Amino acid sequence: MDQVDVVIVGAGAAGLATAIFAGRQLPGRSMVVLDGSRRPGAKILVAGGGRCNLTNRAVTSADFNGTSRHIIRNVLAAFPVEQTVAFFREIGVDVHEEEDGKLFPDSNQARTVLDALVNEVGRRGVRLWPEHRVTALARGDSGFTLATNRGGLSACCVVLATGGLSLPKTGSDGGGYELARGLGHTLVPTTPALVPLVLDGEFHRPLSGLSQDVGLALAVEGRVSVSTRGAMLWTHFGVSGPAVLDISRHWHRAQLDRQQVVLTANLLPGEDLVSVENRVIELARQQPKQHLRNVLTSWLPARLVDAVLASLGIGGQIPLAHLARDLRRRLLSSLLQWPLPVRESRGYAHAEVTAGGIPLNEIHPATMQSRLCPGLFLAGEILDVDGRIGGFNFQWAWSSAAAAGAGLRSMFGVP
Repeated sequence: MDQVDVVIVGAGAAGLATAIFAGRQLPGRSMVVLDGSRRPGAKILVAGGGRCNLTNRAVTSADFNGTSRHIIRNVLAAFPVEQTVAFFREIGVDVHEEEDGKLFPDSNQARTVLDALVNEVGRRGVRLWPEHRVTALARGDSGFTLATNRGGLSACCVVLATGGLSLPKTGSDGGGYELARGLGHTLVPTTPALVPLVLDGEFHRPLSGLSQDVGLALAVEGRVSVSTRGAMLWTHFGVSGPAVLDISRHWHRAQLDRQQVVLTANLLPGEDLVSVENRVIELARQQPKQHLRNVLTSWLPARLVDAVLASLGIGGQIPLAHLARDLRRRLLSSLLQWPLPVRESRGYAHAEVTAGGIPLNEIHPATMQSRLCPGLFLAGEILDVDGRIGGFNFQWAWSSAAAAGAGLRSMFGVP
């Protein structure tokens, strides 16, 4: 049986970064990264449309959900965005900023990021063993023993950076949860997050491919609990786009709790009934012969206007001067709270991240070491942390990996 000082389980973003940080701080120690896939880092390659949105210019704990915003804040503060940018520059990846503060590699290729991480892992003397799936993990008096599909090995310390359940085609299967539970940890129930939503009915189908700015509101048990604004993409199955992805985890969590949940879209974001009604009344005074459809298409895409009018049974050729007050209010109220009848999401196969996981209060935030099993560390998506779209989940991977690297250093008594 091979014996090493540190085994890192999972060669995704958090696992590779942990290997680098640990390798830098513990030169000479034997370390190995195990991954069940033949080609590690598959999720990095598909992130950001294949360009890998590494982080965001402004990252705070408010951009995340999880069992403890306080712990999230502490982990992020110990390795903030500025250090992330410096870290990638050190390994040969310069970045640039795009809309909404998103930071991408200058090459605009995720492969650049993965290659840089893998090369630095090797340069630090850490071995990377693909196609080594861990099937069992146990702790004894002298450390840990691991069983894999290619034999066993033992280690003084183990880092679980196995990810969650999202994008299973990249190798994420939730196996890390069971390894952690076997060592005493609990699990916050998991759901997909950052995932497109599937709608009932046919309204969305003719709108497929249409993107627009909307305000989304999620009402749980009759009260709006979450709202967001951003781009929404109509698709053949329902809706997607940044605003939908951000609110999807909240829809799933409400479903998990068996609560009544209703999602609506303000198709005129920034407007309310008073403001938009005043606009229509003023237009009717200035242009009484203007047709209703012409007014609406100056505000919204024509395809959407036609679909809305048809759904409500309202004729588009009505002159504004002839638009009855009740009809006007019904139309405008609908535009401000258009129902999105969500049936389900597209599931883990299309989710960018997993909500839920190992509770944060079961780890020491300064080191990511388990409070329940000394010598065990956890980093990345396996923990109950999920961020909104825009590079935040990668920042959590880098920050938690940096903390785990520091924790391993202290574990071996290095000042």
